Amino acid sequence: MGDVYLHGHHPSVIASHGVRTAADSAAYLLPHLREGTSMLDVGCGPGTITLDLADAVGTGQVIGIEPVEEPLVEARRNAAVRGDRRTQFLRADVYELPWEADTFDVVHAHQVLQHLVDPVAALREMARVARSGGLLAVRDVDYASMVWYPASDGMTHWLDLYRRLARANRAMPDAGRRLLAWSHAAGLDDLAPSASLWTYSTPEQTAWWGGVWARRTLESTYASQAIERGLASRADLERISRDWAAWSQHPDAWFAMTHGEVVARVSH
Repeated sequence: MGDVYLHGHHPSVIASHGVRTAADSAAYLLPHLREGTSMLDVGCGPGTITLDLADAVGTGQVIGIEPVEEPLVEARRNAAVRGDRRTQFLRADVYELPWEADTFDVVHAHQVLQHLVDPVAALREMARVARSGGLLAVRDVDYASMVWYPASDGMTHWLDLYRRLARANRAMPDAGRRLLAWSHAAGLDDLAPSASLWTYSTPEQTAWWGGVWARRTLESTYASQAIERGLASRADLERISRDWAAWSQHPDAWFAMTHGEVVARVSH
């Protein structure tokens, strides 16, 4: 079995990914960017992070890639809305990137390695197309680090089910803690590891985050895979969705998750 993107590309997923920015998702990388930097953004999704990174490098060429077309349609639409005619969004395979070695100043991947059967091979291929002396930057969540309040049986079931589905796909949901080890295994040695949090703590944030997962629990590939694999019934998913919705409206609702990050200086 090859890589399976557990979230899928339902509109509810693309919309939730479309609120991400470089400030909240790539802050660890931004200080390294300069005017004219060329960049490859692997797993660009709807392109909002990519376009922010393009703003940060000005005249530098930025290319975002996905293995399927659906998110690229939204990425190109977002570029048009922002008046960005330089950034390109293309289909490509992270294991066989269609560029020569030493092509990009920076290769970036956000929330990608957790979904791959062979993240080490992907890191090696991303490093191959980075210029010697250039940067490879990766950031992934660690699902086991997710914590919330108040307690919710449905949300606990949601997380357990997500991790079981990811492992059934031969992927690693708790990727954040493994980025340093995977980087070492890929032969990278000039590394700057770090970590950061996403938190949802205001009424507006928790209403949005809970609402996102109340929908995605029923509508995304998470739902269809759970049913197809016999790990949950439609009734189970509806209970999870209701608990997410109830949590989202609780006045004390709070949620946090840890992300691992690595910036590697590439040498060939």
